[in-house]
Amino acid sequence: MQVDLFDFDLPEELIALRPAVPRDSARLLHVGATGQTDHHVVSDLPDFLHAGDVLVVNTTKVIPARLIGRRVRVAGETGAKIELTLTERKGPTAWACMLKPARRVKVGDTIIFDDGVDACVTARAGANAELEFNLAPDAMETTLARIGAMPLPPYIAGKRAPDARDNDDYQTLFAAHAGAVAAPTAGLHFTPELVARLTDKGVGVVEVTLHVGPGTFLPVKAQDTKAHTMHSEWGEVTQSAADEMNSARAQGGRIVCVGTTALRLVESACPEPGRIAAFRGDTDIFITPGYKFRLCDLLLTNFHLPRSTLFMLVSAFSGLDAMQAAYGAAIAAGYRFYSYGDACLLTRQDDVGGEFR
Repeated sequence: MQVDLFDFDLPEELIALRPAVPRDSARLLHVGATGQTDHHVVSDLPDFLHAGDVLVVNTTKVIPARLIGRRVRVAGETGAKIELTLTERKGPTAWACMLKPARRVKVGDTIIFDDGVDACVTARAGANAELEFNLAPDAMETTLARIGAMPLPPYIAGKRAPDARDNDDYQTLFAAHAGAVAAPTAGLHFTPELVARLTDKGVGVVEVTLHVGPGTFLPVKAQDTKAHTMHSEWGEVTQSAADEMNSARAQGGRIVCVGTTALRLVESACPEPGRIAAFRGDTDIFITPGYKFRLCDLLLTNFHLPRSTLFMLVSAFSGLDAMQAAYGAAIAAGYRFYSYGDACLLTRQDDVGGEFR
């Protein structure tokens, strides 16, 4: 499909720089079975769900992956300032990362961070590199917590620097397993009170883990979706989680994915329509209109970037025309977009046409 089909104009002032307070006071656009829209708030979510439905939440935890250091080649020199974002753990103290500016760094360089922490550049390819930190393996997490900052997405970080508020704001209620460099943002809307109301109604909560990578923010530069290379992310669906979802489905319950990350993982773990299996490994599933969803019935998600793989995914889920209309309605009503923005609750449409690869 032509990528231009997934474009739209978004006023810059609708990009949220801070989340709603409290979290479940964010606005919620409901997109129904016929594409109709109606306006609510996230705390209304229990009104749309039934006893026996299952919420699938992503338990990944964002690491403080944004670091600022100086490249040093000769002892005592000041060196060039380097910004980097850790992207994937390669070993106890080894990481892949993205560098800025990359041209100032070569293999063998040392990058010195705060508190005397340093790392050696062991590989480099374009803007990407690999580092080996001079740390004991069990000191890695505490060191990152001390010298790192939350890796806010470019559309926020370009307008303000991360601060102490982001340490909590950019972490979901469900965060438990460290490894993401971007938040599964639909989960940011949940509060303990909202979860309690859902469970009191008989809605189950099933946990899966997908470590969100920086590729989630990469623009689609190809003109046709067939030419786009999808990024890969590591995820896990345990046997018990799969059993809970299969049992709920067998008893007539609906699978409600909280976020596109949970949906991509769930769909990757389905060997056949209507059944999910345990899964552990990488997924690079790329969903565009025409994909036949195997398990997910409802999707709670934020509002995504134009021409992005995530807007393509929601267009596959509810139909491109319906999503263009829904986004138009959200823009007209002043909804807040992207990671810290408002949410929408989408109903799956099974006959939207297109392709899947």
